[in-house]
Amino acid sequence: MNTYKNVWTPDEKLKENTRLYQWMKMNGYDDYDEFQKKSVEDIEWLWDEAASTLGIEWYKDYDKTLNLQRGIQYPEWFAGGEINVAHNAIDKWAADEKTKHKVALYWEGDEGEKASYTFHELNTKMNAFANGLEDLGAKSGDVITLYLPMLPETLIAMLAVSKIGAIICPTFSGYKADALSTRLNASRSKFLITADGFHRRGKVISMKEEADLAAEKTEHLKHMIVVERTHQKVNWKENRDVAFNSLLNQPTSYDTKHMKSNDPFLLIYTSGTTGKPKGVLHAHAGFPIKAAFDAGICMDVTQQDTVFWYTDMGWMMGPFLVYGGLLNGASIVMFEGTPDYKEPDRLWQMVEEYQVSHLGISPTLIRSMMKHGVDWIEKHNLSSLKLIGSTGEPWNPEPWLWLFEKVGKSKIPIFNYSGGTEISGGIFGNVLVKPIQPVTFNALLPGMDADIYNPEGESLKNEVGELVIKQPWVGMTNGFFEDDKRYKETYWSRFEDTWLHGDWVTVDDDGYYTITGRSDDVLNVAGKRLGPAEVESVLVDHKEIIEAGVIGVPHDIKGEEPIAFIVLRSEAAADEALIEEIKEFMAHKLGKALAPKKVFSVSDLPKTRNAKVMRRAIKSAYLGRPSGDLSALENPETVEEIKKIGQQHAFK
Repeated sequence: MNTYKNVWTPDEKLKENTRLYQWMKMNGYDDYDEFQKKSVEDIEWLWDEAASTLGIEWYKDYDKTLNLQRGIQYPEWFAGGEINVAHNAIDKWAADEKTKHKVALYWEGDEGEKASYTFHELNTKMNAFANGLEDLGAKSGDVITLYLPMLPETLIAMLAVSKIGAIICPTFSGYKADALSTRLNASRSKFLITADGFHRRGKVISMKEEADLAAEKTEHLKHMIVVERTHQKVNWKENRDVAFNSLLNQPTSYDTKHMKSNDPFLLIYTSGTTGKPKGVLHAHAGFPIKAAFDAGICMDVTQQDTVFWYTDMGWMMGPFLVYGGLLNGASIVMFEGTPDYKEPDRLWQMVEEYQVSHLGISPTLIRSMMKHGVDWIEKHNLSSLKLIGSTGEPWNPEPWLWLFEKVGKSKIPIFNYSGGTEISGGIFGNVLVKPIQPVTFNALLPGMDADIYNPEGESLKNEVGELVIKQPWVGMTNGFFEDDKRYKETYWSRFEDTWLHGDWVTVDDDGYYTITGRSDDVLNVAGKRLGPAEVESVLVDHKEIIEAGVIGVPHDIKGEEPIAFIVLRSEAAADEALIEEIKEFMAHKLGKALAPKKVFSVSDLPKTRNAKVMRRAIKSAYLGRPSGDLSALENPETVEEIKKIGQQHAFK
């Protein structure tokens, strides 16, 4: 049972003005829990209503909301329908006189350059680029890989690829050649869209060089399309390389391809625990509708709003920003740079300048911003904010409350949001019609028939168990690209016809959910299951610790023991006295049996570009084992630091 108290409760006016409450009332409900129960009792009704409420437009209406002919693992939503995500994101708004001149995209570069595009302007460029792609030989069903920073061209390319019926495969802008070539080969991409480079913290980061090295290791690549972002000198391969802008010198009208609801439009590779990443497939009537639903109905994004999620297009929150924002007719903000460059208030400055209503961050980002203090926040008027979204990893209380109290002035709700790439959005959230507590989630989102199971498949309350989903939902992945066996083993092999998500979760008597960590990360210390996030939350409660990462390693007596890696505040000295103090602090909080006996101070923790701590990278480095796919790491040098610690201390 959690010990948190409600810190935010919607007043009646705010509650009644939300899209979620109005939708509930329209269907005869004013109690969310009753509505959520109805939403999973009749999932076809729920998603049929959702598509209608979101104003999704079809070239051909669907015959059946849900077809389970291939089994629960492969649902076909909106069967018989014809649609295209590009039409619903851009075309329809550009064709409407009321919205065609509304800003769809605000863009800001690392050095402060700015640009904005209306729906009409985006549509014009998207159409030209679609014609250019077809002139190069791209066709429906081709996989086109995106290796770009957050630029206007990134959005134009994504939407144009969908327009012609091809499949976009976004990858992290920080990948090196090996990681990129792995995805190019796995997807058999014929086209790669990249840039000469990008700006980050005042430096020019080369991309074309890595793209060229990756291309040498691929068999299927025909063309590399290059955005000239930095105008640095790059190698140019005749007949293969094409300037992005040259494809914009094309007719600006294009008849968007009519695609079947279940036709794939998006292929996202996520890092696996082995060397082979998982290719997650999504359909035109899947990911975009789920993202638009979660953003529009659950987070209350409207046409009048501006959404800014700090992300990279290689993480699912990049496409979520695009489709969650644009399908709701909202403006979106894309940012090439980092939130504390050139000054620590860069993020807050952008919220003020673009009148951001919905700001998306990660807990790690907020932990890193806390060290700059509150004066940088006080410089800016953040009154445009309606909601702060958070995803990527579990919270601990101190940074959550800092964000709520210092940034949101204890008035702005924090929408904790958890699901995943395979979900197309969230399983849990903080809906705006119920009170919110720190760290936890106040609800299962509509249509998500989730539960918490013990090893025997029985429901649990007030105990940690496995998160499962018992029915399909719109946005559920169509499987792993050309790897059905791995898809079924990953999600469907434990409980019959039940999705095993891989998170440890608990729910209390009041219906508040807490994620305690990944179930494949769980520690078994002398027979007691211990989530790493539980230990990490206690560690960061110590006044000298900013961040923590905890792993389990083999132990002769206990079976497993927790090992802690900590990042200290800059003024703290990692001397023996402080480390002993931290160990005693942990023993007092967790008990001697469970507290880490080994605590190591490091300069940073291995993190992905979306600021998620990668525990398995810590574990493999410490134990000197093969690390699997670490291509998503932002700071690989941290792995070497932990390896050296492991060589000195592991098993000693």
